[in-house]
Amino acid sequence: MKMNAYVAGVGMTRFGKHMDRTLKSLAGEAIQAAIDDAGIDKRDIQAAWMGNAAGGVVQGQEMISGQVALRELGIGAIPVVNVENACATSATAFNQACAMVTAGLYDVALAVGFEKLFHQDKLRTFAAFDGAVDTEAPDGPMGALQELAKRSSEPVDEENAGKTRSLFMDIYSHIAIAHMKQYGTTVEQFAGVTAKNAYHGSLNPKAQFRAEMTVEEVLASRNIIYPLTLPMCSPVGDGAAAVIVVSERKARELQLAQRIRVLSSVLVSGSDDIPDLCGYASGIAYEEAGVGPEQLSLVELHDASAPSEILAYEYLGLCARGEGGRMIDEGTTRLGGRLPVNVSGGLLRKGHPIGASGAAQIVELTEQLRGDCGPRQVDGARVGLAHNGGGLIGTDAAATVVSILAREG
Repeated sequence: MKMNAYVAGVGMTRFGKHMDRTLKSLAGEAIQAAIDDAGIDKRDIQAAWMGNAAGGVVQGQEMISGQVALRELGIGAIPVVNVENACATSATAFNQACAMVTAGLYDVALAVGFEKLFHQDKLRTFAAFDGAVDTEAPDGPMGALQELAKRSSEPVDEENAGKTRSLFMDIYSHIAIAHMKQYGTTVEQFAGVTAKNAYHGSLNPKAQFRAEMTVEEVLASRNIIYPLTLPMCSPVGDGAAAVIVVSERKARELQLAQRIRVLSSVLVSGSDDIPDLCGYASGIAYEEAGVGPEQLSLVELHDASAPSEILAYEYLGLCARGEGGRMIDEGTTRLGGRLPVNVSGGLLRKGHPIGASGAAQIVELTEQLRGDCGPRQVDGARVGLAHNGGGLIGTDAAATVVSILAREG
């Protein structure tokens, strides 16, 4: 929906492996940072949307994870909505907080994503992704993989798919191969996505991985499944991100130094009638925001794998179909290029604690639009887009959120 809301404060933890931290302590760190950034008191928060996707599987914390995290900070009484929407969890929380503020129900709302995926029992970590598909479908995700294999004209590796690696890696593999065959996209271009994001991540103190990588180093890394090597696959992680969303009236009252307005935020679900969910969502978001791809200053998108980023360029209308690889070759999406993408390091290098990833994209856009990102700052950033997808039904995402933010003044 067309929004009339503002981001008053943001905060996040460093993403990484936090074996010594609790889930609620990570949430608390991010929330307190956002409160301090907004210059408000915790008692000013009127409602909260708390996004966590895997706590029930990994920590055994289900149903009231948001209330648990907020009570630790002394925040209670207010409405708390627990949000679970696969990898789009906290992007959904942000969307809903913005919608309620736009509707005039609240002046100050909190949207949070928090996740702990690392566990001493690695099977718990792997199991966190098992429910992000239709578990009651006769063929399950293997059916989707078989369908994608038809498009790539490559056989399914039934011996290893979903057993020695996440089934999603096989899905990304077949999508990538189909793109290579249809458009001539190369493995080097996929590796170039990781190399670019590794450079960006090296400039982000909150990123999980901060070492730079060359294309050659990416290609020489451990093979997962052709054409994907390990650095071309987003890593699991622990972390939290929080956003304070306020009304226009409250934004004026706070006298924010930089007013970051939410122009649009679109949440859509996969449909048999919509073959391109990302393109569908972004089309609505552009229309409601009154901007087009050519007016974007930067993009944070869902690079669950390196090929996913190249395809998202095309779905989001950043280039024509089949030209995503060229954007890597020409340096268009690198810091300093015409349209920097995933300057945070993206999921590939910043990390992917699934419930926190969407809110972290909003944190990055907000800080960029304020001009607060130091060595990774995009010059003159005025309009930013965040794209976050989650789950799989059929051969497309189960949920997708596209949000567009802009700096006023």
